[in-house]
Amino acid sequence: MSGLTSFAPIVILIAAMYFLMIAPNQKKQKAWQEMLAKLKTGDKVTTTGGLRGVILQVKDDVIVLRLPPDNLKVEVVKSAISAVTTEEAKS
Repeated sequence: MSGLTSFAPIVILIAAMYFLMIAPNQKKQKAWQEMLAKLKTGDKVTTTGGLRGVILQVKDDVIVLRLPPDNLKVEVVKSAISAVTTEEAKS
């Protein structure tokens, strides 16, 4: 019985780490993957590098952005998109 009681704190620590660290990160990763899957032409996005632009074209793993003010066209990897900043139509 003493072997089981000395093993219990380790099990509790591993369970706590899962619920406090791993599960929230998995949820955040899933939401980010869903956001990338829903990208479409015309969306305003921000990249991880801080570039803000409008999507002109969505390819398999590359997105073409138009960057203001000079309307530069830039290709970025889809995984570099950190946020969609397009305002949703309010009804």
